[in-house]
Amino acid sequence: MKTSPVLALVAAFALCFATLSATSHSKPNFIVIFCDDMGYADIGPFGAEGYQTPNLDRMTREGMVFTDFHARYAVCSPSRAALLTGCYPKRISVNGNFGPTSETGLHPDEWTIADVLKQAGYATACFGKWHLGHLPEFLPTNQGFDEFYGVPYSHDMWELHPENGTRYNFPILPLYEGTTVTKKQLTPDDQKLHTQKLTHRTVQFIKENSGNPFFIYLPHPMPHVPLYTSEPFTGVTDRGEYGDVVAEIDWSVGEILDALDEIGIRDNTLVVFTSDNGPWLRYGDHAGSVGPLREGKGTSFEGGYRVPGIMTWPGTITNGTVNDHFASTIDLLPTFARLVGAALPEGRPVDGEDIQFLFDGTSREEGERVFLHFSGQRLSAIRQRKWKLVFPGNYRVWNQGSGGQPGHGSENRKIPLSLFDLDSDVGETTNVVEQHPDVVRRLERLADQAREELGDGPNTPGTNVRPLGGR
Repeated sequence: MKTSPVLALVAAFALCFATLSATSHSKPNFIVIFCDDMGYADIGPFGAEGYQTPNLDRMTREGMVFTDFHARYAVCSPSRAALLTGCYPKRISVNGNFGPTSETGLHPDEWTIADVLKQAGYATACFGKWHLGHLPEFLPTNQGFDEFYGVPYSHDMWELHPENGTRYNFPILPLYEGTTVTKKQLTPDDQKLHTQKLTHRTVQFIKENSGNPFFIYLPHPMPHVPLYTSEPFTGVTDRGEYGDVVAEIDWSVGEILDALDEIGIRDNTLVVFTSDNGPWLRYGDHAGSVGPLREGKGTSFEGGYRVPGIMTWPGTITNGTVNDHFASTIDLLPTFARLVGAALPEGRPVDGEDIQFLFDGTSREEGERVFLHFSGQRLSAIRQRKWKLVFPGNYRVWNQGSGGQPGHGSENRKIPLSLFDLDSDVGETTNVVEQHPDVVRRLERLADQAREELGDGPNTPGTNVRPLGGR
């Protein structure tokens, strides 16, 4: 049907007004796109094979790729807690995953990115997978978000899990709007529409809030198993179902960038794309790729912690740049806060740092910054500049499955005290602990300081650890 000249004129005035309104505030908007179990080499800018990611390639051309970007834990709930609070999960006592029977969650007293930005006048929304406690007091609308639409925990925590009744006993999976269950039992057909619906809600929120600053947290349930795509993306890649899922996520990125361009607020919006941890290699062809890295999800090796990272903010972040400085998801909260002049709560330290200095593409010294890796409550590794010291311990390697089925059977492996030079050995293949005793001693001293503050294992609680919600 054709549009009448009068309606066309009204639409033009409306678009003009929206554009003027969109530029009427100087504070930047923030969108964090957070994938689930996406491997380091799962998108085009990081070497994906068997499918294309043109919109993420576009983000790369119009922004900055971070090749040494890290989640702060190698499984879901702790990693999400770290991103939202700017803290090591150990500091806020989120040491493992929540599930349908959990009675605990991220403590409501913790300040999330949404809390920090709301005090600066931001509209806030979370669309996707929460996984920080499903009881009402732990849901996003009690953690600084104005809106929440999505699932309360991982979308494999349902009655159709391939190991339900043997390894797990998951109930049905609900869908939430705010704190209300709007659909009690999701079906496979519902799951096929996850990426589409979350994208549409994101675009809708952008349009509705274009005249004031906003923060959108978009934690996609995918490409964590089970893999589902809507019809237009089913069977479109040479990589099978996994490639199809990533292709649909890439489409989602394009829809969001296009919406920002259409409204005229792209230059005032910082968009971040990353993942919560590395791929769940146990699922074989339904899992992603770590590329040159070692191991994957659930381990303290680079394949578990190092994730793809892209940021775009035209006019502020230098276009088409590659940044090899170490940065992390815990840096987002202090960076956003500093950008808008929002105060962080006193007496509640965060572990991230403001990384605005990286945005112009200038190479700078990384200083003495230290990064900690935890496995459960145990300090498993420590990183400073190119050096990574891994402490003696066990890790598990599962047999790989296929076709959506997990591999069964695993091998417990041990690693001795190991020092890796990540500049020359990103695959962590060569232990150089004997060649650099001075580095080992320095890192061990720093690790002892960290243990005193954050603890190390259940019997060493630490002097500056805050409680979990519900306890």
